[in-house]
Amino acid sequence: MIVLDTSLLVDAFTADQRAAPDVRRAIENGQRLVFPALVLYEWLRGPRIAPEIALQEQMFPAELALPFQPEDAALSARLYRSVRRARGREIDLAIAACAINRNALLWSSNRADFSDIPGLTLYLP
Repeated sequence: MIVLDTSLLVDAFTADQRAAPDVRRAIENGQRLVFPALVLYEWLRGPRIAPEIALQEQMFPAELALPFQPEDAALSARLYRSVRRARGREIDLAIAACAINRNALLWSSNRADFSDIPGLTLYLP
């Protein structure tokens, strides 16, 4: 399983859709791609237009977003206390916790945001 970060949704579904070919290839190769409800929140709060949301819904329906569970909250808090410069990264740490707790890889266009998180493995297409 591969957990998608918000940056990947932005790169796949907006403007030039530069990550779209990689997403299609991952799906064609049998990868299970999911995203947490926290990613849905970040995605929807951005300056989205109807066609972008429609494309996201077609590929990754909101109703299938992974819920943020109590164990995700607990791990997020531990990660917050263990990484440098955690302030301002709360959502990223929570998204990472969702991936770690599900033994999943995390796919982000902003790998540097996640490079120091213990126990997290990034997906590299």
